[in-house]
Amino acid sequence: MRRLAIRNQRLDGRRRASSADSLLETVRALRCLQLDPTSVVARSHLLVLYSRHGAFDEALLERLAYRDRALFEYWAHEASLVLSEDLPIHRYGMRSWPRGRSAWQRKLAGWYEAETDFRAHILERLKAEGALRGRDIDDRSAAEWQATGWHNGRNVARLLDIMWVRGEVGVALREGTARVWDLMGRCLPPDVPDEELSPLETTRRAVTLAIRALGAARAMHIRAHFTRNRYPELGRALEELAAEGVLERLAVDGLGDDWWVCADDVAALEADAPVGERTTLLSPFDNLLCDRARTEALFGFSHRLEIYTPAAKRRWGYFVLPVLDGDRLVARCDLAIDRKAKRLVAHAVHAEEGLRAGARLPRAIRRELERLAKWRGARDVEVRAAPHAWQAALARD
Repeated sequence: MRRLAIRNQRLDGRRRASSADSLLETVRALRCLQLDPTSVVARSHLLVLYSRHGAFDEALLERLAYRDRALFEYWAHEASLVLSEDLPIHRYGMRSWPRGRSAWQRKLAGWYEAETDFRAHILERLKAEGALRGRDIDDRSAAEWQATGWHNGRNVARLLDIMWVRGEVGVALREGTARVWDLMGRCLPPDVPDEELSPLETTRRAVTLAIRALGAARAMHIRAHFTRNRYPELGRALEELAAEGVLERLAVDGLGDDWWVCADDVAALEADAPVGERTTLLSPFDNLLCDRARTEALFGFSHRLEIYTPAAKRRWGYFVLPVLDGDRLVARCDLAIDRKAKRLVAHAVHAEEGLRAGARLPRAIRRELERLAKWRGARDVEVRAAPHAWQAALARD
């Protein structure tokens, strides 16, 4: 199953071409690119594409999203770039959010509903003036949004976020990492599908795409992926699709008998052909491993983000990129770009416990660090800590 997941995630064989069409095809395979503001090396969605294509022109992705509108920003398993062709699937989230009945969700919904005039003001300004930054929209809230942490006093930003998830406004472009807002309809292509799907049909479409991207998955993995927690009537959809021959259920030794795979992937799963020896650095938010429990079950790799862990308590480092070698996750690299010195710094390279690797793997990791450095405009690579047996290969000039 690891090999099927790697193939379906476009991480097998040689890197793909770096044209706009190839980038879009990769997004179709993954179905979403998670956005995260952390840019210690590069923003996560760029690293995800880099792992599959190598060095590429970031302007091509911006063109796909903010000029051609083949992609748009929306909430998938996190804030993400998603496919405009998937709008009918995402409309379920737009119609139903917030769905839960927790105290926080009730409070959020109540504040949103009470701010009728404020919402109308935002929509009128966008309609009349076009795309605007949040800071250019005046705060006309009737009541202060009361929350803990960074949302305090940020009424415009909070309401824009809610209106975004509800499909009323969208991200027209980015100025650096800052969002520039417009009416959602203007952030989509003119030929975007206008279907209104039932909750069940929404799940039937989304679940097939999620399983295809994952390779094989249990219901808990599906719920955590793509349209996270937005799979109404999931059990019924799985059984119907199995009866229609679209999906097949399978048992996995030691992991349960409730896994699902696309029927046309069964032959590849049974063949279990090797995926080659390509060594690849992965974003810590990469689609292959963003479900931590699934990553541990399939790869035996415990993947935890330590960005918000106090430095003294970190085991691996601040911004750690796992290393995929063939069909194994074999190492971790704690990386940062020293932009002033134009250097890629590996604060540490950690080999997985019990790994048996000769000279090939550290040399391959060094080559990947050099490629990444060149793509990010760094002139050299500095490895500050590494397994003793790897130091010579990793530290060479």
